[in-house]
Amino acid sequence: MNAGQFADLIDGHAAALVLFARQWCTAPEDVVQDTFCKLAAQSAPPNDAVAWLYRVVRNAALDAGRADRRRQRREAAVARPVQWFDEAAIDGLDAARAVAALESLPAEQREVIIARLWGGMTLEKIAAVVGCSVSSAHRRFEAGIAALRERLGVRCLKT
Repeated sequence: MNAGQFADLIDGHAAALVLFARQWCTAPEDVVQDTFCKLAAQSAPPNDAVAWLYRVVRNAALDAGRADRRRQRREAAVARPVQWFDEAAIDGLDAARAVAALESLPAEQREVIIARLWGGMTLEKIAAVVGCSVSSAHRRFEAGIAALRERLGVRCLKT
């Protein structure tokens, strides 16, 4: 098959193939493009190129549709509202205020606080992860905790 014949196939059948594939998948243009790429890669052209195109587009569109539905099911199964805190586990916690206060911190303070309090990491490990000294990690942690206390109206209880 020469370039002219290939171009004629594209011009004459691409739009109809997209319409044909659309009944099975959400990305019919991609399926049709991949099919034409497969045709171009054939060492010998098929006897009936149009029938071959329709068969390959149909199979690819069915596969793409199944893959898309599987992806949607997986995403729906894991999609749930993102909650940073379990309010029931902590008395008096207003999760919305706590999240807002935590999100308002500078990123370097927030990452140290989360790694320390929820990740259970030592300041030495945190320093290695974020690329700072242990004393800088400690200063970030202390400054972030002080800012959270201020924003949430919680006073420090010294013993």
